[in-house]
Amino acid sequence: MEIFRNRRLIIATKHKKEAVIAPILEEKLGVTCFVDEEFDTDSFGTFSGEIEREKDALETIRMKCLVAMEKNNCDFAVASEGSFGPHPSLYFANADDELIMLIDKKNNLEIIAREISLETNFNAKLIRNKAELFDFTKTVLFPSHALIIKKDQNDHSFLRKGIKEETLLVEYVEYCIKTFGHAYIETDMRAMHNPTRMKVIESAMKKLILNIESVCPKCSNPGFVISDVISGLPCELCNFPTDSTLFHKYTCASCEFEEKKKFPHGKELEDPMYCNRCNP
Repeated sequence: MEIFRNRRLIIATKHKKEAVIAPILEEKLGVTCFVDEEFDTDSFGTFSGEIEREKDALETIRMKCLVAMEKNNCDFAVASEGSFGPHPSLYFANADDELIMLIDKKNNLEIIAREISLETNFNAKLIRNKAELFDFTKTVLFPSHALIIKKDQNDHSFLRKGIKEETLLVEYVEYCIKTFGHAYIETDMRAMHNPTRMKVIESAMKKLILNIESVCPKCSNPGFVISDVISGLPCELCNFPTDSTLFHKYTCASCEFEEKKKFPHGKELEDPMYCNRCNP
């Protein structure tokens, strides 16, 4: 898009996310990406907990963009933020919930994308011996994915991050067991130490590009995105509204124009097996 072409864009990260974000932005938008190596995104919160995230994920990525732009005299930025825990609908499984945002102050644009993935090694355990340690490492993709050792879940008096060497891992765990009676071990979710998460960030970036390329029919600005999903697709047997999607509501990130698009998944009736009346 011409409004973006040949402009400088800062990627607000200290965890090497530019490896998957910059190539997509530069190819699709024609921008030149850069990173401020001194910009400390850990100040907004750390996964290991020694610095608590004070804002929600959305406000955190907004602040990352705004502070990075101000610090670098730039009007164009992208930032992402991950959250980890139970999947919002599949509660038995952990998920990686990635938000990514583009802010263009020159054109007064704020465009967001979200990717929720079950592809994550997010995990933690209290370890009391080496057998428990090695059982844990088998499940979390170590050593290609780094680990964190702490005294306890919320005690950061002993904290080691980015551990990818088995000898070092064993040394730290043995020290903790000898000193504290146990070690608390968790996956290091920082992007540069977690290739699985990096792939989810890349997927979120691709969604962001799709949202950017979606143009508002009223003002022609980018960022005409799905803002709500409205259920009620009729059952083909009884015509009763089901929980399946009937409309997608789109909202412009620039002029706030709204439009509903019916039958977004290409079907006008739902199978009775998904009907609460026919298949209660």
